[in-house]
Amino acid sequence: MAVPTAASVRNTNRYRTPAVTGLVDLLERQVRDRPRARALVVTGDRVELSYRALAALAEDVAARLGSTGLRRGDAVGLVCANTSEFVVALLGAARAGLVIAPMDPALPESQMSARLEALGAQAILVGPPAAGAAPVAQLRVPAWTLRVDISRAGTATATLDTGARVVRNVRGAARELSSHDALVLFTAGTTDQAKMVPLTHANVAASLRGICDIYELGPGDATVAVMPFFHGHGLFAALLATLASGGCVLLPERGRFSAHTFWDDVRAVAATWFTAVPTIHEILLDRSAREYPGPEIAPLKFVRSCSAPLNTATQRALERTLGAPLLSAYGMTETTHQATSEPQPKDGLLKQGSVGRSTGVDLRVVDPDGRPCPAGTEGEVWVHGPTVTRGYLANPAETAKSFADGWFRTGDLGSVDEDGYLFLTGRLKNLINRGGEKISPEHVEDIIAGCPGVAEAAVFAIPDATYGQRVGAVVVVREGESIGSEHILEYCRDRLSAFEVPDRLDVVAALPHTAKGALDRRAVDAQYAP
Repeated sequence: MAVPTAASVRNTNRYRTPAVTGLVDLLERQVRDRPRARALVVTGDRVELSYRALAALAEDVAARLGSTGLRRGDAVGLVCANTSEFVVALLGAARAGLVIAPMDPALPESQMSARLEALGAQAILVGPPAAGAAPVAQLRVPAWTLRVDISRAGTATATLDTGARVVRNVRGAARELSSHDALVLFTAGTTDQAKMVPLTHANVAASLRGICDIYELGPGDATVAVMPFFHGHGLFAALLATLASGGCVLLPERGRFSAHTFWDDVRAVAATWFTAVPTIHEILLDRSAREYPGPEIAPLKFVRSCSAPLNTATQRALERTLGAPLLSAYGMTETTHQATSEPQPKDGLLKQGSVGRSTGVDLRVVDPDGRPCPAGTEGEVWVHGPTVTRGYLANPAETAKSFADGWFRTGDLGSVDEDGYLFLTGRLKNLINRGGEKISPEHVEDIIAGCPGVAEAAVFAIPDATYGQRVGAVVVVREGESIGSEHILEYCRDRLSAFEVPDRLDVVAALPHTAKGALDRRAVDAQYAP
């Protein structure tokens, strides 16, 4: 079933979508109309930085970069925690016409070097590391340190130590870039598996318009940066969409999420919403009895969840606790983050288990032969539209495999109902084949997570000589709970088909997660599958 953009984007005359064309003019409207409005709240002292001050810092950095010998369309890396330095470096490099590649500061030196080399980055901009992280190691390209100093009065200066002029040597994937490109993001994976995704300024603008429109983000909104900015979730949904719409972003002290200080941060900035992965929602829910200050102190309009499936039990419990709707969204790096989202309650139905409707793209669910499936029928989800990247850099084989006539083959399984709501059921590559029965680990995980006392579950394939594969599971129980494996299995037998019930289930202390907080399935397989 195909769902066209025109039928899925909300049409309203009450909300004015930000008219941005990319990273370069992201702040333009706010600097013109509301120069003294707060754009960021930073440092442990929670100092406010205005749009005018932020734009001035970006201009200073752009001018400094322009004197280094770099040219428009050159690629530079960016390694920094969620601090003002990240925001200033990103916007400054964009104004200089450079293509920015945000990097995970926690990457080992070998992986970071390999990614920079594959990209052909001319230099790397370095800001403060996150709390507890090691400084950036010596790399093969020039590393230029950026420091932003902000006084309590909100005045700020930026210092960029670029050293000598760069010796340009356009190589690697950078040969495929141009001044139309804004960013290169790396997909999740190890060095040899991560793919480079080029995103144009037009891709960025289309993504921000879709995010701002569905949530009606505006100057009256504020949020706390929970997710890291080197991933699309934190970068587009929390940071850029907020700045494009004139809102305010609080950057937690030392540049990373802290459950201990989160609600103080929400209260300090008067946050109206925030976005996070399910793992963080689980953490906040578990700690809510002793830390959540109540809806009178933190009156959130909505909460957003993305980047991994959110089980229904957690969603409903968090909604009851916060007194606000929890809206599930769906997206990926190749679609410049968001492709679908649940609407706000006033704008449409909230359907249990759905990730909502299109936010500016076309959706198609197809069978193994690429033919559109009828409504309600499971197939692979394909996405087409202005947010979809043109392909992978320096990887024609993967591009040919994942893209067809402008459609991105997501590898996700799901169905679309008659109202255009998308329901995800798993990943094609994750399916467990137990004697010919295809089992979605995500579905089994969702059922297990609904068992009272369970905090998180991971389901994986166990090699088996008879069936080919059997179902294994590891489960983390909530603090203070004492439920065991047999109790959880009994819960599963009442709610799953017999072949879906785990053949082995172990209770463990914790599960491995990726840098963005999603379940790390490769690590689960390595640790628990024989």
